[in-house]
Amino acid sequence: MRTTSGAAVTTDRQGNGSGAAQDGGGDSAFLAAYDPREFPAIAVTVDIVALTLRAGALHVLLVERGGRPFQGAWALPGGFVRAGRESLDAAAARELAEETGLDATQLERVHLEQLGSYGDPGRDPRMPVVTVAYLAFAPDLPEARGGGDASSAAWVPVSELDLGGPCEGCAETQGPERVTSQTFAEPDAARPRPPEQGPGHGIDGGGSVPRPADDTVAKGKPGPQTLQPLAFDHARIVADGLDRARAKIEYTPLATAFLAEEFTIVELRGVYESIWGSPLHAGNFHRKVLSVPGFVESTGATAARGGARGGPRARLYRAGDARLLHPALLRPDQEESVR
Repeated sequence: MRTTSGAAVTTDRQGNGSGAAQDGGGDSAFLAAYDPREFPAIAVTVDIVALTLRAGALHVLLVERGGRPFQGAWALPGGFVRAGRESLDAAAARELAEETGLDATQLERVHLEQLGSYGDPGRDPRMPVVTVAYLAFAPDLPEARGGGDASSAAWVPVSELDLGGPCEGCAETQGPERVTSQTFAEPDAARPRPPEQGPGHGIDGGGSVPRPADDTVAKGKPGPQTLQPLAFDHARIVADGLDRARAKIEYTPLATAFLAEEFTIVELRGVYESIWGSPLHAGNFHRKVLSVPGFVESTGATAARGGARGGPRARLYRAGDARLLHPALLRPDQEESVR
């Protein structure tokens, strides 16, 4: 027995295929009579949880909807897959490029992976819609520009998101759905860094609301917004994306994807602190990172200037060749539980 595209095919003694592989005529007749309208219509979208560090704080990209449903609400960037013309991965890359302005070369620096699929009945009031969510992160992603069908977009600090409220716009409660009234007041405001660390390093087919003409727009920041829920079940997707990111940097070297090609251990620690939301002991973190084979490797160079408190310039490192971290770098709360 051999397989062709995953389908089992029997062969005779001369090696000629038989059965389903030779039933091309039967398939042609079947497809000619096939009527897809006999089945309920369903659409497929992609939504992207794009994370980056801005001024040392973890930010997520959100866009504002201008068309119904959820007109005026904030949502994850995304949109309908161009059926028959692009893959899911291609659709996610296209939507991310539209909202960030990244070109093909810049997209190569972005880590993009499937997060999960969401298809609960009632998640979209228009029709049954299954969305495939993606998680993306990279260093120094540019200002949000609201491309495609979104003219308003913002990088919002994750620390200012309130993901604990109900989903008021969904037919069924899909999980946390609200943002605080301060979420969009200062989207680039950094969460204070731990004192010991020092300074660190398509909206699902809807239209968009034009940006207001004020000084905040010129700086790439939207003005203060009123309290409102995230559209669809996007707060649930954001929460799942954050959980995935927090877990993956424990056992994979993906934290280095938030940094430039060369970085210091202090900058790497800042990534972990921003994603985990808790300070880490500088000495212990430094020791653990260097004890993991293949996590980072020294470049032999040092930073252009010394630390905030003076002293020698920090050594520069680059990502190593490890795919998994062993031993893993556990979050402080989990580290306590295994002792």
